[in-house]
Amino acid sequence: MNLDHPLPLLGGLSPDDFMRRHWQRKPLLIRQAIPGFRPPLTLAAVKKLARRDDVESRLIWRENGEWRMEHGPFARLPRDNEGDWTLLVQGVDLHSDAAAELMQQFRFIPDARLDDVMISIASHGGGVGPHFDSYDVFLLQAAGEREWRYGRQKDLGLQPGLPLKILSRFEPEHTAVLAPGDMLYLPPQAAHDGVAVGDGCMTISIGFRAPSQADLARGLLEAAADQVMARVGLLGGPYGDPPLPGPRLSGLYRDPGQPAVDHPAQVPDGLIEATLATADKLRFDEALAARFLGCWLTEPGNAAVFDPPSDQPPDIEAQWPAQGRLQLDRRSRMLYRGKQLFINGETAGAAAEPALRKLADARALDCADPLCARLSDSARTQLADWLDAGWLHYRPE
Repeated sequence: MNLDHPLPLLGGLSPDDFMRRHWQRKPLLIRQAIPGFRPPLTLAAVKKLARRDDVESRLIWRENGEWRMEHGPFARLPRDNEGDWTLLVQGVDLHSDAAAELMQQFRFIPDARLDDVMISIASHGGGVGPHFDSYDVFLLQAAGEREWRYGRQKDLGLQPGLPLKILSRFEPEHTAVLAPGDMLYLPPQAAHDGVAVGDGCMTISIGFRAPSQADLARGLLEAAADQVMARVGLLGGPYGDPPLPGPRLSGLYRDPGQPAVDHPAQVPDGLIEATLATADKLRFDEALAARFLGCWLTEPGNAAVFDPPSDQPPDIEAQWPAQGRLQLDRRSRMLYRGKQLFINGETAGAAAEPALRKLADARALDCADPLCARLSDSARTQLADWLDAGWLHYRPE
């Protein structure tokens, strides 16, 4: 992708321009972001997903002026003429190749931030009320029409006692009706309210994860704790991997200068000081942060079930295919940082060689690519394991 090239997807802005002017800053309405757009799933297919117990879904409606919400799976869903209702289905990219391919158009934003594709369908008047999200989102109209009212506001107070997070005071700055192919980008905490205009409304949300500082701190501390335990031989390294270099903390506390005490229940100053001094030895460095983030951010969701290959994949350890390509499964998540390589919640056994980094970036690797000739034995073994696990697929020419 040419980051300086204007894209219809971004209303004629280049990815560089969009990230500089709008990302995390201000909304952007884009007419015909995808001209002639056809939804990746039909309305019936979305409803079928909502009936499955391995798919997260919610049904939201109003009854006698009161908001109601129910979690799926749903044995029965309302008809269009049964009132203003909205069905939300999460993680559609895990179940549909077309939805996963749609998400790939937004990879000018780091994969570490990409979350999932959610699809909402609604009858006339259906919506989820005025609210705000804590993450960035692209709202792509797929079928029918939806009226959006949106804007930035300081008062983000919520109505109490509701099953939904609905703003107490909603003061929109803009109003726009989106037709199929139109798209609205909203940064975090931009207030918005979308209402279906007519039946058969489908909106696709491409959402981005925004970890909290508490999540990051807790995860890094847990990774450091695993590293400490691994160094003293009580368990494997973080996430089952060999421990990263770090301090050896196998020594025991010693206090040869401890005087006699007349308050035996008081925690000694020396023990406090020794504990703080030991904590200061821990290395919260880039390698530890990368391992924690790489494993955490590639962890598959509970709905990600990988299928074994339907036919025997080639024995790429014995003989590398001259043609064809390797394609990551739509559910696979793959990241790298320096020499560290991560896939589906694990640290790869092989280093992030150029061919493997290209596979992560492009989500596919041509077997005839010159980089493949430089793959190490450990990298080929790793790729063979991923083929057997269904994380990776071989596509003949």
